[in-house]
Amino acid sequence: MNEIVEKGKTAAITGYILIIGVPIALSMNAEDKNAFASFHIRQAAGLSILFISLGLLVSPFDNWLITAPMYFFVAILWTYGLITAIRGEAIPVPLLGKFFQKFLSKI
Repeated sequence: MNEIVEKGKTAAITGYILIIGVPIALSMNAEDKNAFASFHIRQAAGLSILFISLGLLVSPFDNWLITAPMYFFVAILWTYGLITAIRGEAIPVPLLGKFFQKFLSKI
């Protein structure tokens, strides 16, 4: 198991570079599919989709009391996912991680 984690760690961490990291990580993981990298790429892709979706929802409101909690929420989940990837753990992000795994299972 450690060999799988070590081989996929770079792609897993790269996936957490918001929005641009997911396509880069997908290309890194395209040839030799690594289960650890795929897990974290799905998590990172879900967080990117969440970030864009919430951004579109709150952007009409020009009020930091509405936008700041959204950025804080996404930042906490992103940090959690990145830390678990660095540690070599395959733990879904809280609240939405299991949904991301099911919804993005084709990745």
